[in-house]
Amino acid sequence: QVQLVESGGGLVQAGGSLRLSCAASGRTSDTHAMAWFRQAPGKDREFAAAISSSGRTTYYADSVKGRFTISRDNAKNTVYLQMNSLKPEDTAVYYCAAGSAGSIGSVPGQYPYWGQGTQVTVSS
Repeated sequence: QVQLVESGGGLVQAGGSLRLSCAASGRTSDTHAMAWFRQAPGKDREFAAAISSSGRTTYYADSVKGRFTISRDNAKNTVYLQMNSLKPEDTAVYYCAAGSAGSIGSVPGQYPYWGQGTQVTVSS
């Protein structure tokens, strides 16, 4: 099993920045691609960003492209999401997810491991 713990969420004004972290533990050798998803109240969970096991390949949703940056430190088993120029519509619970395959994608079903989520609230 793999355990994922997110941190770094909070309340920020529009235009501000936050950096989310996701620490993996357990059978981390089973994880490859990592991703961030988010879920706003009353909405479905949606893809935000993903990164390959090596960190060389990244993939972003159009809604966050140019504002968010995903990265990882494999020595620390940690993945990050730097969020800049935040907007009220970015308000959501952000979830870290880990895949068991090398390829990255935007479908939740591709990721068998999930964290509990961290709340991000952007005020206008």
